[in-house]
Amino acid sequence: MAAESVDDAHSRPAGASDELVAANGAFGEALERIERARGALYDVHQLVGRADALLDDVVEGLRASGHDDLADRVRDELIGRNVLAGRWTFQIVEEFDDGYYAAFRDLERTVREATMDGRRHVFEAEMKERRRTRGRTGHEATPS
Repeated sequence: MAAESVDDAHSRPAGASDELVAANGAFGEALERIERARGALYDVHQLVGRADALLDDVVEGLRASGHDDLADRVRDELIGRNVLAGRWTFQIVEEFDDGYYAAFRDLERTVREATMDGRRHVFEAEMKERRRTRGRTGHEATPS
């Protein structure tokens, strides 16, 4: 069975098996990865948006150097172009947030509430108890 927990908010609920704690731990880790993916999607949104804005400088520089034909192509073919069919990046971010991300986050919470009394990071709290050196500075169970 599990080691004692660092605090009540992270303790194993009565009757929760090792397998159930591990399954919730895996779901929590999966959600953390989705959070990172969401952040990467926002990075793409900002990077593409800034690149599109920089194209104004490209067009200006091409025109100033007598390359109106190339400036026109950049203006017409790239500036404001959809990143995916019919979508700018803000639309991709919104669709992800409102669809997959919301469903993933909500179901993780539902499972955790139904099986862990809503407690987060029970698996990690038990790992902390197994790995810390009791009585050693920097290895305290909770903040003082």
